[in-house]
Amino acid sequence: MLKQLQMGLRAFLLLASRVWTCVCFLLKKQVRTIVQHEPVKYELYPLSPLSRHRLNIVRRKVLVLDLDETLIHSTNEGIMRQSASPLSTRPPQPPADFVLKVTIDRHPVRFFVHKRPHVDFFLDIVSQWYDLVVFTASMEIYGAAVADRLDAGRGVLRRRYYRQHCTPDDLGSYTKDLSAVTPDLTSVFILDNSPGAYRSYPDNAIPIKSWFNDPMDTALLNLLPVLDALRFAQDVRSVLSRNLHLHRLW
Repeated sequence: MLKQLQMGLRAFLLLASRVWTCVCFLLKKQVRTIVQHEPVKYELYPLSPLSRHRLNIVRRKVLVLDLDETLIHSTNEGIMRQSASPLSTRPPQPPADFVLKVTIDRHPVRFFVHKRPHVDFFLDIVSQWYDLVVFTASMEIYGAAVADRLDAGRGVLRRRYYRQHCTPDDLGSYTKDLSAVTPDLTSVFILDNSPGAYRSYPDNAIPIKSWFNDPMDTALLNLLPVLDALRFAQDVRSVLSRNLHLHRLW
């Protein structure tokens, strides 16, 4: 009798543990959904007279933006089909924010593009502080289509540079020449997930962790206070040169 009670208690505890695990999973999923759809704010307070004067005596700066794994992540149709295989161990991808249909080497290709969390809000804010430039190592037919969708008719991503504007290196990757964007290196800097892309301009770069599919990512939001302050600097290199140790992290 005692053994049966013990076995019944163990079965009950095991069932209760599984139910609790399921409840916790559902609660976490619900909280994640709520957080993802919370309105995002970064208060733009009126500048003090001193701040306005400071901003008037320095040049308006240029913020160069990478696309893939910095502002967006995309997969093409072939990769999507492979990842959908029953033998694949990769987690299922959430629905794409938009789909691009482009022709590459006379072959139609579909790209499923996911926007990094808060990228629209980020562009709204930083376009008020900087002249924005897209600089991607992707082919123009793809990069231009992505930039068009991110711009969404706002006219904030008009200047663009593509693979043909990059410099190929011996390793098969591409570096980005910031002096082609502007010869004044005191007033230009790049946001890019790949340190190799700006290896010639480490003092003009802000590193950012590569993004693929984390819906809780806040990297773009976390940069806003730094970018808010950097626009007042006489020379961006005087500030960004202090971050050289961060370039090795990504």
